[in-house]
Amino acid sequence: MANNKIIYDGNVLIDLTNDDVVESDVALGKQFHKRDGTIAEGTSTLDADTSDANAIAGEILVTKTAYVNGVKVTGTMPNIGAVTGTISTVAGTYTPPAGYHDGGGSVSIDSTE
Repeated sequence: MANNKIIYDGNVLIDLTNDDVVESDVALGKQFHKRDGTIAEGTSTLDADTSDANAIAGEILVTKTAYVNGVKVTGTMPNIGAVTGTISTVAGTYTPPAGYHDGGGSVSIDSTE
């Protein structure tokens, strides 16, 4: 049986009867006593549970930040914007630069082909 009030020599040492803490108020995995004296475990992940996140800095836009496994990560992926390129031969290829592209721009075959 749990106790919600401890009295010693006529003095109240602990009184949980008016406590209003619930599991979501306490950090995940930390234990506390509820108002009825029973022990409970916290469930709060402080805004978001990032334990399953797997992004890396190169996948996050430069200067932007995110939390991955509880660690703040600053992005390094460049913002390229619109990309324009030319293929100079019929059999040629164009490789766009690495980074974020806004969907604008174009690739064309050189007019000499």
